[in-house]
Amino acid sequence: MLGSGAREHAIVSALLRDGEHEIFAAPGNAGIAAEVETVALDPTNAEVVAAYAVDAGIHLVVIGPEAPLVAGVADRLRRAHIPVFGPDKAAAQLEGSKAFAKRVMESAGVPTGRAVRVSTPEDAAAALDDFPAPFVVKADGLAAGKGVLVTPDRDAALAHAEHYLQQGPVLVEEFLSGPEVSLFFLADGHDVAALAPAQDFKRAHDGDTGPNTGGMGAYSPLPWLTDGSGPEGVAGRWASEAEFVDEVRRTIAEPVIRELESENTPFRGLLYCGLVLTPAGVRVIEFNARFGDPETQVVLPRLASPLGEMLLAAATGTLAEHDAPAFDDEAAVVVVLASEGYPEAPVTGRPLSGLEEAAAEPGAALVHAATARDGEAFLATGGRVLGVVGRGPDLAAARDAAYRGIGHVGLEGGWFRRDIAQRAAEGHGTTTTEGATA
Repeated sequence: MLGSGAREHAIVSALLRDGEHEIFAAPGNAGIAAEVETVALDPTNAEVVAAYAVDAGIHLVVIGPEAPLVAGVADRLRRAHIPVFGPDKAAAQLEGSKAFAKRVMESAGVPTGRAVRVSTPEDAAAALDDFPAPFVVKADGLAAGKGVLVTPDRDAALAHAEHYLQQGPVLVEEFLSGPEVSLFFLADGHDVAALAPAQDFKRAHDGDTGPNTGGMGAYSPLPWLTDGSGPEGVAGRWASEAEFVDEVRRTIAEPVIRELESENTPFRGLLYCGLVLTPAGVRVIEFNARFGDPETQVVLPRLASPLGEMLLAAATGTLAEHDAPAFDDEAAVVVVLASEGYPEAPVTGRPLSGLEEAAAEPGAALVHAATARDGEAFLATGGRVLGVVGRGPDLAAARDAAYRGIGHVGLEGGWFRRDIAQRAAEGHGTTTTEGATA
């Protein structure tokens, strides 16, 4: 397992539930190290990763974060004949270059918003004048979840574009209004298998206010998709979650994977579909080439099928030989604890307390994101420190378990949103209507 965040911890925990794997994590974090053996290596160094995998007799490598994918780690592993869950560098451009993703969507006939790629401040200004407010500006490459700005302020949009133009091209996009949904597909280069939909919360503060973050919480399932409590234009559109998932599979996931296959750029790994549900239909606002964080933390705990078996099938082109992933009826909610100053300038190195008490809460579990051990103590080493996942028969119960758990955790200056999944749990639908993800 390559990576060191909460997403990787959630994947490791799901693999451990299979009960039949010997798992190594590189480099992992303090929470992962409490469950499996960790290896101190750079997950973006393809030669080092491949050499370790060969020497250790690894049967499957799962790549968690985007950086190793864009660095071509999967390519090197495949040359060493090691099965790997994660796309090659060329296919990972689906996340690494938003312009590449737009081009593939256009070729595949996938519904998305209009976008203009610009390379100079003058072109950015002209493109902004061609779109109505609110303005959407995206860095073309990877930007650690901070490359997207949605604003009614043209001057702010232009300043954002000028900042990221110093690093490369920028996209100015049409704003798409509607609730966001994250839907993951396992892909083996030709076929896809859907996981359960989830919704995350990217804004820092309650009420979906404040700056974009890497994600402050998430929940699954999404009752407002089918129970009539969704926003106008969404409520009642799908009779079941399965109907929604099948529509996305037919109109988005399969066409994109087949288009990449036709271009001799097979995508074998996790296709993350960032969707916005507009009155005109489902539209793609972004693709990622790996499991999403924090959505993975609520999708995988609901998974009833063996995860390792499905990841290996995707890596080896045999998804069609397996049943579709099955999920239990329970709900899951994750609430993220952040360090003081996150996302602009997080304060790190402070001790954590109450972790045992949090994990002991009925229905609650910890997923570590940025933690390290200092003797017996746990330290916060990044902006998003850990998440508490609550499970229960419905969202209200799952949410209660998550907040009971995180209430035990102590971190000087630490904070978390207090409204994760609140509206959905109360039967009021959703207010997460960004229209453009980070």
